[in-house]
Formats: sequence, C-alpha cells, structure tokens
Amino acid sequence: MNANRHLDWEGCFNARDLGGLRTADGRQTRWAAVVRSDSLDGLTAAGWAAVQESGVQTVVDLRSPEERQPSSAERPAGLTTAPVPLEDHTTDPDFWARWRDSGLWATPLYFGAFLDRFPERVAAAVAAVANAGPGGVVVHCGLGRDRTQLVTLVLLALAGVTADGITDDHELSTERLPPLFASMGRPDEAPRIRRLLAQRNTTAREVIHATVASFDAEAYLRSAGLAEADLAAVRARLLAPAG
Repeated sequence: MNANRHLDWEGCFNARDLGGLRTADGRQTRWAAVVRSDSLDGLTAAGWAAVQESGVQTVVDLRSPEERQPSSAERPAGLTTAPVPLEDHTTDPDFWARWRDSGLWATPLYFGAFLDRFPERVAAAVAAVANAGPGGVVVHCGLGRDRTQLVTLVLLALAGVTADGITDDHELSTERLPPLFASMGRPDEAPRIRRLLAQRNTTAREVIHATVASFDAEAYLRSAGLAEADLAAVRARLLAPAG
C-alpha cells in the first residue's frame, strides 16, 4: 500500500487518494480521480487550497442533513457538492435498532447487511461519482470510515481492485483516526471495535475481505437501477489506461 496516497489537507485527518491500487487483471486505479475523506467542515483556508491543488471539483457528501455544519473556512468557488445521504434512520427502524442495540453498528459486520438492505442508497452514491463533472471527486462522511468505506468498497470492487487491496485500504482509516478522535475529545474507537469482533472470533480484515470476496459489484448495481453508462463512467474515472 503506497503511503503517498495520504493527503495532507489541513483540517482533515483521514483523506487519501484511491489511486495506485492494483486490480485483479493487472491494471491500476487512476491517481487524483477519487479521494475518500472524513468531514470537510473543519478544513482551513490552507486545507481548501490543498483540495483544489489535488484537482477535486466535486464533493459527494454522504452525511444526513442534520450532521452538516458550516465550513470553518470559506469553500472555494467552483466546487460542486452532491449531497447523497447514505443513512436514514427513519427507514426500517427495526434494522437500525438491531444493529445499534447489538453495538455492532460502526463495525464492518454491518456492511454486508447494509448492502443487502439499502441497495438503492448505495447506487445513488455511486451514480453521483459516475455523473460528476471533469476533475477529481471526494467522497466523505463524518469519520471517513464507515459510510465512506461502504461506497469506496463498491467503487473499488466495480473497478476490479482485489479483495486484499480493498481490505488494506480500509485498515488505513484505523491508523489515521486517533488524532481525529482526540480533537473531538473522544477515545479512539478502534479498541472497542476489535473487542466486539474478537467476541465473534473475527477481525475487521477478515470481515472486509469476506464481504468483498462474495460481492459482485456490477450485478449489484445493475439490480439497483444503475445504467450501463453509469457503470462505464465509474470504471473510466477510476481505471488508468491498460499498459
């Protein structure tokens, strides 16, 4: 995993380029095409300048409206924001109660269940990437770990990135998040997540790998209503030319 994928955006803690990842057929994901990140609300003026220097022109915001806060510094003119709330806790309250009551929400164990239950929401986020204008796209939620990981998993699987590559990418969030939790006055959540997974005789790596290995992104997105043109657009954005 190339450490240079990490992006130094002042005010963000978990931003990284999805370029440089190998696919099963030997290709590589394109640099400066899609970035994953935590919330952009805390970006400083220097942070926003770095976003522009990274080539980002479109922001896909996966958060619910009530989560969004005014930016600490003025957003640059010309950026397009596509709000695509991934979660709606008023929809299927039994689903959310089950995962929250078990304490397993915000662990990778809920990814497969979410993909099964809300394909249209996942497809809407992928469509936002497919339909973005020229330039890079940043996809983010609050921490850049859960909702962003779900969408990133689908995007990279559609591009043909290996299960190992997607799993390696997920693990980078665990490394990057402790300073973000410290800035919020909260304890790092990684130890709690590891304990919950250990109680079920698994690890985050094993769960992510198994989820990807059993997931057919193309069939999933087609059944959720995405057109062939959308699938082709995502691949064209993410994949560097062969050879």
